Amino acid sequence: MAKKNHSRNDSELKGVSHLGSETKYQQTYSPDLLEAFVNKNPEYDAWTTFVCTEFTSLCPKTSQPDFAKIFINYIADKKMVESKSLKLYLFSFRNHGDFHEDCVQKICNDIAKLIKPRYLEVVGEFTPRGGIAIYPYSSYANESKIFQELKHERMLNYAPGKYSMPLSRIY
Repeated sequence: MAKKNHSRNDSELKGVSHLGSETKYQQTYSPDLLEAFVNKNPEYDAWTTFVCTEFTSLCPKTSQPDFAKIFINYIADKKMVESKSLKLYLFSFRNHGDFHEDCVQKICNDIAKLIKPRYLEVVGEFTPRGGIAIYPYSSYANESKIFQELKHERMLNYAPGKYSMPLSRIY
């Protein structure tokens, strides 16, 4: 039985431009920073989770900074999100004025548009300001019945902290 080569070749990395270059941070919201690569194992359903513990955006009214942990959980189809591009993309919200719910919805929409996953959810756990913490949730599912059911089930059962993890488990 031939051993499968798991390394990536140049054609598989086509379109991944942020790795191995000087990091230039965008100062405005920029979905064009997101990049994807080919999923080598599309025959399997596997969760991928990204946790951004230092997300920052601005209040659209006061321009005060808002801080959050962003959890991105997805089941890939043909493409996957390249992590450095995701970091740069999330950083592009730093000077972007939008409400918490809008930021989370934009992240979900932008990633869904980029990779067309089987399933995707984005959770924001925003640090309280004025004594109120806001935890918005957004999800996307392709047209497959199983992923539509997953989306419906997870939406019905959503509660703050349910689809994220305690910060103590990250470090």
